[in-house]
Amino acid sequence: MRLLVLTTETLHHAYLVRELAARHPQVHVICETDGVVPAFDTNHPFENQRDQYECEQWFGGRTAALKDFAETSCYASVNQAEAVARISTLRADAAVVFGTRKLLPPAIEAAGANLMNVHGGDPEAYRGLDSHLWAIYHDDYANLVTTLHAVNPILDDGALISRCRIPLSRDMKLYELRRRNTECALRITIDALEQIEESGKVDLHAQKRVGRYYSFMPAVLKSVCVVKFERFCASLA
Repeated sequence: MRLLVLTTETLHHAYLVRELAARHPQVHVICETDGVVPAFDTNHPFENQRDQYECEQWFGGRTAALKDFAETSCYASVNQAEAVARISTLRADAAVVFGTRKLLPPAIEAAGANLMNVHGGDPEAYRGLDSHLWAIYHDDYANLVTTLHAVNPILDDGALISRCRIPLSRDMKLYELRRRNTECALRITIDALEQIEESGKVDLHAQKRVGRYYSFMPAVLKSVCVVKFERFCASLA
């Protein structure tokens, strides 16, 4: 299987690429280098803890990059003409989007029929950015899920492929959540790729509700989420 991954340079994206490449050697990565920058402060200390934790858990404390695990082409945007042309020439059997900006129609068309997006959250409740954090802010722990859905021109609107509830445990810390989300994402992505290998496509189910759109969470609200999440996990059996 020729597999395409459209993503950005982060530890959890490198982990996903490493694991997919171990199963599907013909992987090519399109790395988007210029993300959307918010007009307010979003950086929070728990994110530094998260990066250190993931580095230790997945990579034995060593640094890791996408190019360590798969051939990688970098572009400022996945939607620029050069990136779209590269996507088209790769002629992938399946493509996975994980953490890029919204794909525009030319990129969607170039990627082919089996184009899937990993969404950290339930798009029928939370679309857009920082979905898990917004769920925690609203004390909505039931919606700490990972979703794989088809991609269409409307953000996070594509038909559902699979959903995975993120396992929470007593005294879990917020900096651990992205690791568990990514490991859920890996499982449901592997399942979907197996379906494609067997039948050429995945089963799709239309979304029934349009989730509210959320943007970046400000740093001050992330402090609220740290307290709320750890208080909730402290109450688990």
